[in-house]
Amino acid sequence: MDDKRTDGKNLNREPHNPAGTENECHPGKFEKEQLHTILDALPDPVLFFTLDNTVEYINPAFETLFGWNLDEVRGKNIPFIPNRLVEQARQGLKVLFKHRSVHDFETRRFAKDGRTLDVRLNASLITAPDNTPLGHVMILRDITGEKKTENAKQAMFRISQALHTYQELGELIGMINYEIKELLDVEGSFILLEDEETGQLFFYEAIFRNEESDRKFKKIRFRADQGVSGRVFKTGTPMMIPDVAACDFFLRRVDDETELDTRNMMSVPIRLKDRTIGVVSVVNKSNGEFQTEDMELLATVAATIALPIENARIHGELRRSFSEVKALNHAKDKVINHLAHEMKTPVAVLGASMKLMVRKVRALGADHSAFEKIIARARRNLNRLLDIQYETEDLLTKKDYTAHHLLSRLADACRDEMEVLLETEIPEGISGQGTGRAMERIQQVLDDFFGPRHALVRPVALHSFIEEKIRGLRGQFRERTCDLISDIRNVGEVMIPVEILDAVVTGLIRNSVEYTPDRGRIAISLSYRDAYPELLIQDHGIGFTKDKILLVFENYFTPPDTPMYATKTPFEFNAGGSGLDLLRMRIFSEKYNFRLDIDSRRCKYIPTEQDLCPGDIDKCRFCSAPRDCFDSGGTSVRVRFPEVRGKTEPEE
Repeated sequence: MDDKRTDGKNLNREPHNPAGTENECHPGKFEKEQLHTILDALPDPVLFFTLDNTVEYINPAFETLFGWNLDEVRGKNIPFIPNRLVEQARQGLKVLFKHRSVHDFETRRFAKDGRTLDVRLNASLITAPDNTPLGHVMILRDITGEKKTENAKQAMFRISQALHTYQELGELIGMINYEIKELLDVEGSFILLEDEETGQLFFYEAIFRNEESDRKFKKIRFRADQGVSGRVFKTGTPMMIPDVAACDFFLRRVDDETELDTRNMMSVPIRLKDRTIGVVSVVNKSNGEFQTEDMELLATVAATIALPIENARIHGELRRSFSEVKALNHAKDKVINHLAHEMKTPVAVLGASMKLMVRKVRALGADHSAFEKIIARARRNLNRLLDIQYETEDLLTKKDYTAHHLLSRLADACRDEMEVLLETEIPEGISGQGTGRAMERIQQVLDDFFGPRHALVRPVALHSFIEEKIRGLRGQFRERTCDLISDIRNVGEVMIPVEILDAVVTGLIRNSVEYTPDRGRIAISLSYRDAYPELLIQDHGIGFTKDKILLVFENYFTPPDTPMYATKTPFEFNAGGSGLDLLRMRIFSEKYNFRLDIDSRRCKYIPTEQDLCPGDIDKCRFCSAPRDCFDSGGTSVRVRFPEVRGKTEPEE
């Protein structure tokens, strides 16, 4: 079994027969011939060794499997033990001589052509009648196929178990590459993928000698039709190259730019149902040459990993896209925050300037009726700008009140000087009212325009609040002929900031009025639904398109197209707006724990955003009566409040 040699009797020696004659049968010779006949018929390799560990006999099965014949090895040591297993063989021989036999010991042996075979070894000691050792017999069973099958099963099991645990493509392919290298016993394993933008193949993962060698591979890119891997990628057909020196399309550039010295190579495509996404290539079989079963095994691995690799790649691209979008959103928020902050100053200055202009015109004593109309229009649009600023501010999670802090400190620092100036410049009589009140008014303006808006959560009697809000809003759209019906029931108190509730209720009612034509109908109800207080606002207006309502639910509601945008007085039909109010309400609902659901159906007579409603049912050519409009479209908004105090039973 190893290089250990000891002197001993030759197994070929015939037993002594003192009583025999030439005509008598020689039992020893007869038994030996019978034994050889039996051994020659055995399917497993059998060897007889003398005490000096040289070969006395091998059967035909050994010659077939390992490649040596009896004339080559008789009286010699067979060089078929791998160097790393020599010590194992030496210890095994000691066990054999100690226990007289060895059973089912798994090891590896070389064949004459360099192949490494997995074998299961059984051995017994041969002794003389007096128990003196004469040699030993060894029976080997080739289990290479069994081991390959078992190793393949275990590798595939590990790969399949790991596929769902890896989301990063690099980690997944690294693990797969390692399994391939171990499974096929190769020097290097490489997974190449296609760069769809450039049409090139690149080494996404390389398992070769060390990390430095692997990095060299990852720098290499080549056209997807070059080399063995390129041809496999383009044709979708696996290839086995026993000797790359004889391959005229082998890409030698890879060897030149790395430490690789390719002798033989095998490549299989990584295919999805409709296309090839990459190639698995292995190089330099450690022992022997690549076999058909190696290609079948590699193809099985490639088929198993194709979809997970594609999924992992898509996941990586999505993560990168998400990071980019996140960065863009951060930049966008900073810009919006800056713009919202910067809007306050010019709006405040313009508002104060208009007040001064009105005061000056009135002081002149001239007819100022036309001027008043201009000022009213300007004030209305300034108020819309201010509303947009507040809506934008509510959308931002981080608000910057630097201007308020700075101006307040300046006002405090300059209070005395400003009071002196006011007393000096303001006419007698007016200044007598007290400059202190003027400074208080200045501070109030700074707080109103530049200060933070605090939202204090407190109990609110919902039914009383909504009834009062409806009464107050009716006066703002009294010129509209919409029919507003309300059914408000006592549902107790809810915990919410009053200003938030005011913004939500006012915004929803205003939207309903602005999207409902004259002579249309709006219904507002407050009642219990599934044990929760629910505010329902229904209008029979023009409604939203499906695309628009989807944007509302995704928190990306946008205003009407620019040509349709109108800066009319609030509550006028199709008054227009920034489109941020619904988005703001969605954000409020997440922050203050109430639920907002919107269901809308676009008027069937004006199905697209480009189709216009005349704003009055009597002027609609599709409607002969208000009911025709009521049945054509509309929007329902439900606001469900979770926190209730002083809850009463639902009214029948």
